[in-house]
Amino acid sequence: MPHQLAVTIRAPVPPERVADVRRVLAEANAKGPFGTYFHLSDVKGIHFARLLLVPEGPGGSRAGMPASVVYMSEVDAPLHEHLADLVRKAGDELGEVFAHCDGYPQGDASARARIAWLRAHRVPHEAFYVNTVGRGRTQILREARLHAAIQEFLDEHGSALKGAGPARLRAAVQEYVAGRDDLAWARSRPVPPALWWRIRQAVHLVAVPLAVLALLPFLVFALPVWTVLLRLHELRDVPSRARPAREHERELAGYEDFVAQNPFTAVGSVKPGRFRRITLTVILFVVDYGVRHFYNRGDLAGVKTIHFARWLFVDGGRRVIFASNYDGSLESYMDDFIDKVAWGLNAVFGNGLGYPRVRWLVGAGAKDELAFKYYLRCHQLPTQVWYSAYDTLTTHNIDTNTRIRAGLFARLGPAETEAWLALL
Repeated sequence: MPHQLAVTIRAPVPPERVADVRRVLAEANAKGPFGTYFHLSDVKGIHFARLLLVPEGPGGSRAGMPASVVYMSEVDAPLHEHLADLVRKAGDELGEVFAHCDGYPQGDASARARIAWLRAHRVPHEAFYVNTVGRGRTQILREARLHAAIQEFLDEHGSALKGAGPARLRAAVQEYVAGRDDLAWARSRPVPPALWWRIRQAVHLVAVPLAVLALLPFLVFALPVWTVLLRLHELRDVPSRARPAREHERELAGYEDFVAQNPFTAVGSVKPGRFRRITLTVILFVVDYGVRHFYNRGDLAGVKTIHFARWLFVDGGRRVIFASNYDGSLESYMDDFIDKVAWGLNAVFGNGLGYPRVRWLVGAGAKDELAFKYYLRCHQLPTQVWYSAYDTLTTHNIDTNTRIRAGLFARLGPAETEAWLALL
């Protein structure tokens, strides 16, 4: 199985063309919701994808913060296959949007030219969370079909199997699956990500702590100074009292709660000054290290409903885009974070202009629930085009399907067999 990548392509839009981009995206959504118009379901390896307009920042183009078209996707590696397939399957439709950006190869331009343009406009992320690293799109869809097939078998043969013990019932399911050529893959374990990638991950896991250890004498001196500077900055912070406009909320609601999952996209300005930029860069580095090596098995510090999430700098580090794909409603999503990881929200978003007042980096902030929700909603962007490869599956469903596949032909004792049957 491949590992997963966060692909972000961002291209500035001249001010006079912003309205045209907004119109094209709205028309694309009307022609086919959930990425239908862009044929995203045909592009190999996509888990989620979105296409949206990010508005200009303070000062606009003159300040180097122009409006932009942003394409984001969470895909199975390798990158070159994704970009090639994206251009092959959705190049013309994407061209209708990116044509409003300078330099996009149009008309009879070659696929190679379009791929090169997309690569040139890629934006690296600072941190990227994957619910379960190495679980590819093919595996997720296959395991969902396996669960459905087993359920259909049990529904159809329920009367004949009535009264059968757990071992006999599981044996019947095994026999049924073994007899179907299209489910032959279920008898083997998923292939892990490539060895070279796993080696690189292991090196990164060890190298970062060693680097921190080497810097320890400097950190012992710098940390008290940074702590004092942090508190001085916090005392000067001015929280925003803005509330989301009703028109903005109605527009956001128009793109939410149609399937089991929702997209969230937000953009905000980093508080001015080098201190805040450096602080946020270090915090996001720590976040990326944590989600890369520890929070990569379905649990982000207690929050289990997120499929993917990413943080990235734009506009020379003066703004940050946050994007995620999550289960359920936005209200439950925000409540989950506030209840379980408010300190993490404060550490990251507390460096954003207008965020509720924070104490000592991790205190207060999101604990002011209403102010925090207003802040997020004000900075949230309409995700005009969004696609999910498995929009009926929550993270819980996906994990259950994986456990069913893992236990189907494994050696299980009586108690484990009963636990396995309880998943069905």
